[in-house]
Amino acid sequence: MNLSRYRNAASFLLLAVIWGSSFVAIETGLRAFPPVLFAALRYDAASAVLLVIVAGLGLRRDDFRWRPATRTDWANVAVGGVFLFGLYLALVFTGQQYVTSGVGAVILSLKPVVTPLFALALLPDERLDALEIAGVLVALVGVVVVANPNPSALGGTAVGVGLLFAAAVVFALASVLTQRMRTTLPTLTQQAWMMLVGALFLHVTSAALRGWPTVSPSPMALASLAYLAIVASLAGYFIYFDLLGRVGANEVNLVNYVVPAVATLFGWLLLGEPITGNTVLGFLVILAGFVLLKWAALKRGVVAARRPSRSLPGASSSETVVVSGNVYYR
Repeated sequence: MNLSRYRNAASFLLLAVIWGSSFVAIETGLRAFPPVLFAALRYDAASAVLLVIVAGLGLRRDDFRWRPATRTDWANVAVGGVFLFGLYLALVFTGQQYVTSGVGAVILSLKPVVTPLFALALLPDERLDALEIAGVLVALVGVVVVANPNPSALGGTAVGVGLLFAAAVVFALASVLTQRMRTTLPTLTQQAWMMLVGALFLHVTSAALRGWPTVSPSPMALASLAYLAIVASLAGYFIYFDLLGRVGANEVNLVNYVVPAVATLFGWLLLGEPITGNTVLGFLVILAGFVLLKWAALKRGVVAARRPSRSLPGASSSETVVVSGNVYYR
């Protein structure tokens, strides 16, 4: 019996459940909190806990860098914090007001599809072949199917889809920009400081948009906030990087295409959200585009995922800057 394989499968499913259910937590919390403030509060708690962890690692291990030191380190943290954790989350939480949990998860599953477009423009060695270009185009058609644009939808679903699509674009651009910086900071340290910068950016943005609103959150809204900060952000992060070290990026990032199904199911069960034919069809079209885009990588990943890896969550890697951003995409 291959216990490691069962452990990997269980971790993968748990990660999909955590990230998928987080869309329901967002929907619940938005009933009490303004969206940008809600996003800021989420990362107040998460960044504080993660900074304590990395500081502790820095004190115990001489080879672990727990804070940025060079200009490149700080530039990486600033770009990642403002865009990956700041503007991205502001757009996600604002857009989620207009759509169901499932629709939000479907649109955000575009991130791995949109990222290669910016990589093609900004990274010197990136190329797209005809099949990959077709995959991007097919996935974009899927967005149109989900949005179902018509004059009556311009004040509702289409607005939410537009904001979430903008969030996916911001995420993709920022992922490529941070990859170009080639920082030597451990990934765990990057995430902790980016969260802190992102939380500060979100608080400033919230204050600029709404001032300092008085909120009276219900126990359910506070539970949603705690779930997003502790379970979705921190626990999800550690499960993700544990899997990344054991099965590789190609296999673990397939969770992005299980999350929409989980989010749709939880939204239906817990919030009574409808499951529309357009949402299901649009997701299948986006998934088809992803398969076309990643066809060669998926075939290689079947072999590569079974190779032993010594990667650790705190390890530094030029690849993990891009993949690690996927951890905090709701």
